[in-house]
Amino acid sequence: MKIEIYDTTLRDGSQGAGIDFTDDNRREVVVALDALGISYIEVGNAAVASDLRFLSEAGSLGLKSATLSVFCATRKPNSLASDDNVLRAAASCAAPVAAIVGKASRYQVEEVLHTTPEENLEMIRDSVSYLRGAGKRVFFDAEHFFDGYGDDPVYAVSVLRAAFEAGAERLVLCDTNGGMLPDVIGVVVTSVRQKLPNAALGIHCHDDMGMAAACSVEAVISGAVQVQGTVAGIGERCGNCNLDTVIPVLQLKLGYQCVTPDQLRSLTRTARQVVEAVNLSFDEHEPFVGGYAFTHKAGMHIDAVRKRPRTFEHISPELVGNSSDTLISGIAGKSAYAAMLEKLAPELRIKADSDEFAAIIAKVREYESRGFQFENAEASLLLVVREALGIRRDPFRLLTFRVIIGEPISVNPSSLSAAWIKLAIPNGDGGSREEFAAAEGLGPVNALDVALRRALSPVYPQLENVRLSDYRVRVLDSASAKTASSVRVLIESTDGQHVWRTTGVSVDIVDASWQALRDSVEYYLLRLSAI
Repeated sequence: MKIEIYDTTLRDGSQGAGIDFTDDNRREVVVALDALGISYIEVGNAAVASDLRFLSEAGSLGLKSATLSVFCATRKPNSLASDDNVLRAAASCAAPVAAIVGKASRYQVEEVLHTTPEENLEMIRDSVSYLRGAGKRVFFDAEHFFDGYGDDPVYAVSVLRAAFEAGAERLVLCDTNGGMLPDVIGVVVTSVRQKLPNAALGIHCHDDMGMAAACSVEAVISGAVQVQGTVAGIGERCGNCNLDTVIPVLQLKLGYQCVTPDQLRSLTRTARQVVEAVNLSFDEHEPFVGGYAFTHKAGMHIDAVRKRPRTFEHISPELVGNSSDTLISGIAGKSAYAAMLEKLAPELRIKADSDEFAAIIAKVREYESRGFQFENAEASLLLVVREALGIRRDPFRLLTFRVIIGEPISVNPSSLSAAWIKLAIPNGDGGSREEFAAAEGLGPVNALDVALRRALSPVYPQLENVRLSDYRVRVLDSASAKTASSVRVLIESTDGQHVWRTTGVSVDIVDASWQALRDSVEYYLLRLSAI
């Protein structure tokens, strides 16, 4: 059975705190969602001029799977739909579908709209009929439906019936407050199906109790044919139903068809692409698509997964475009190290009973004794492995650097730090050339990062593609004076396609940052076979 996926990342998702889409972001998101096989993409609100402007060009993106939709509300009380400027904008815009929201709760009608239940029904009939008359396909979002059904089920269903009889193709039941339990959702959806057997139902859940995905799945099991949600569950308050979770659950666990198997294999890539477009940090603990979704740390788990993946993996990660992973930590055994080497350096062909294997374990544990942790810094880990084997070849050698820290930015927002650096870079004939660079930055680490890349760019222009995407610091020996404690720095870097993480440890935060910066650049050049 086909289940329609209605994405509202660009509209409902944009209501989340700190989320803002540029037109370039929107284009990227629409194209990515279309490639994923999403049925409907809600590109914006008819009441927002910038959304309408973008919608006018979105229709020329050559979409293959998705139909574009625009969001609007019913007309105001005691007026005409034909006189409503927002409805007129929705009627004349390029989107084939209009999703119109109306109150399904008598309490909301009386306390928020300050009108009568009868007028609310007329508002819905008039608005849906107007959009249908303008040639639009209409989906009706029954706002606060489940709360309204709990208060007055007869009235809540009469709202749906009014929209359906006026021409709405989908009746979308909204858990607007995100306060419903899955079993309640199932009971109500079943009841509505019995009362309106010819209507096609949808579900729109918010995640205020962390149950939006579960509630949406229960609605589908109970007869809903459309699921609305957002990528990564972004949205107002606690967010919306997470499509990254609900799509594979419906398709892989329950046998519904949301997208094709090939499209499903692009889910992880699409999720990351959309989150990157909105400049958010990706939640690596997300089910199915997170970097840790199929990552194993305990020695016994790693050993079992290497023998039979299904022992600790509920699906094959490749089905959603993800991959299995292992982490090296203090509780890792030989199986973990063997799995790590197979992943990071299969070309080395290190056997578990070899002296090289023992040397690698010893070197990693030596670093760990100094406060290093590699379970989230595999790029640095690979460099340590190569160091243990005596094959680490530095693409550059630090001669010296200096950092000058400016006034605190909190005191002087225009204050910049400065750094200068001198490197020795092998020239291929056994000698080396010296490169010197200076730079300013927002703080010492930023200045050092810019200076390093500037010094290397004449020899390694590929580094122009690399940028830091995350930076974290953790105090290690917190029992001592905090300002004199050792710190561990973790840096995440990307070239726009791949992400890698490196680490450094020191009592000096700038030195720890330098170690992580150095490893980041060295790893990137190593993977490009530049050294």
